[in-house]
Order: sequence, then C-alpha cells, then structure tokens
Amino acid sequence: MSAPRLSRLLALVTLLFLGLAAARAEFRGAIVMDAASGAILHEENADFVSPPASVTKLMTFLVVHDLIAAGQARLDTPVTATLADQRMGGTQVHLAEGETFSVEELLFATMVESANDAAHALTQLAGGREAFVALMNARAQSLGMRNTVFRSPHGLPPASRRTEDGDLTSPRDLALLARELVSRTDVARFSSLRVRPFGAGVRPEPLPMRNHNRLLGAVEGCDGLKTGFTRAAGFCLVATAQRGSKRVIVVVMGSPDARTRDAHVRRFIEDGFAKIPANSVFTGPPVALRPVAPASPVAPQTSGVTRVVPVSPAAAPAATPAPATPPGEETAPTVEFRLPPPPARR
Repeated sequence: MSAPRLSRLLALVTLLFLGLAAARAEFRGAIVMDAASGAILHEENADFVSPPASVTKLMTFLVVHDLIAAGQARLDTPVTATLADQRMGGTQVHLAEGETFSVEELLFATMVESANDAAHALTQLAGGREAFVALMNARAQSLGMRNTVFRSPHGLPPASRRTEDGDLTSPRDLALLARELVSRTDVARFSSLRVRPFGAGVRPEPLPMRNHNRLLGAVEGCDGLKTGFTRAAGFCLVATAQRGSKRVIVVVMGSPDARTRDAHVRRFIEDGFAKIPANSVFTGPPVALRPVAPASPVAPQTSGVTRVVPVSPAAAPAATPAPATPPGEETAPTVEFRLPPPPARR
C-alpha cells in the first residue's frame, strides 16, 4: 500500500474513532446546585450552549405563573385551542381547534405529558406566541441566564432545522431557572405527578398522561422537574429532590440516551446531598397557587377563537377550596402562602 493511501486510511480510522468516542460521550454539560443558597456543588462544562428541547417548558411554566401572580390570568381562565395549536406536532394531548380548557389543565398537560400543543395554547395569555416568547426572554435576563435565548414555548426544533435558529441555553442557566421555580412557585404540584388524565369533565374520554421523568418514585425526594429530547439536544433532564431541609438541583444536557442521562442524574443527586453544608436549609416556596376549578366543565367552543380576558385582582375570589383529586392523579403536599408582588420586567 502506498504511503498516501495509508495516510488517508489512517486519517479515516482516526475520524471514525473520534466520532464513536463522541457518540459515547456520557453528556455534554452538567451542574449540581444547592437550591437553598444557589451554591454550585459540582460542574462539568456547565456553560456549554445547546438546545434544551422540552426543558424549555420550564420557562413557559414560570411565565404563566408570573401572569397569574400579577392578576393577569387565573388557573381557571379558559383558553380555546387554535388551528396553530392543533397543528403543533410532536408530543401532544391532541388539542382540536375550538376545544376549551382551563389554564390549570393546560399546565398539567405541559408539565406531565410535555404536550407541545398545550404549551403553545398557553401563549394566548400574553396575546400570542411572539409576546409570550418576549416575556420568556425578559425573565431569563432577570435571572441572569446569560447564555439563553428562547424562540418557542415548547422547545421543538425550528422550521429551518438550524440549531442557531432555535432555543438555546446552558446547564448553568437552567439551574438558575430551576432554583427560581422551586423557590418561588408551586411547580412541584405539576412536575411531581407520574400519571394524570387530561380533559376529565370536558372530553368524553380523558387522555391518560404519563410523566417522562423516570426518576419520580425511583429516587428519594425527587419531585421534578422536566425532561427533553431532540436529535440536536440529546437527552436532557433538569431534576430536583428534597430530603428533610435539603434540596438539590441537577442539570444534565446532551446525553446519548435516557438510561445514561438518568444514571448520571441519580449519581449527581446523591453526591449533591452529600456536599450540601449542614447549615444550608431550604425553606420552600413562599407562594403556592391553588387550583381554581369552574363550577361546571368548560364547554368546547365550536365557532371562532376565544381569547383570554385578563382577570383583575379585585375580581378574583378571596378563597376557593381546592378540588378533589381526579382519579389516577398523584398529588404532592402543598402549603398556602400569600402571593408576592409581581416580578419587575426587564
């Protein structure tokens, strides 16, 4: 074999080896945070920027929470699905144009089933997708998420299929978002559910939903938060667990498969609890938004599209008992608190 051919062969073998090594990479970036103090307990390539896939929905949840806390929406506010929602694709609860569901029901679909159509429907609370995504980016800036840009409420790949045109973030930024969620919202009431029916009382046959987070019920204290996967993103997971007065946040992005991702998140959770200082105490969220169910199921709209009408704080009921748990739904304990002032927009 001639020297030039041998050189080309060796170069090809080297490229193949490097490609296989990259394919076997355990993850592209990870971080472990003490939820109480925000201290970083461990990090590996934590500023690596990549698509977050459905983990994007964590910011969608936070923006909806902010709108509710500001009195611009309620959990029982009706949202009517549009044709754009119906055509969203990917993981979904199969919203049909004209179907109407409460904000609360759509949040459960977004966080439990990771429904793209439900996440997109929730953008109506801000007047549409463009305005809602602007709120997502403003909130990211307020949290110091320097390597983050959102372009969708659900994390689906952009139409161009170019990574730079889609949602982008880093493990460090997602840890900041997760800390805000577990500290200031009742996200665990949604993210901790392993199974739940969607559309009970509205659809003739509710749709069974199952959480994609396999660590729920398998790792002590784990009550969230969100998984995500696309080819560009790899397998991602933002997880959190609480044991006693300690809460840990773990972010892993870009794993080659769910099993590898989950194994590392499990290990990081255990290591995280071992590293949290004894004097670090997580006191929990100062606000828990209670479910507010309508007296009767919301009737589907068959003509036109109903836009959400913001409800002023004065019009909101002073106290509404939480509804009974729907069949098949697992619940996490919640504590009532007074709503804080709405966060400043930046």
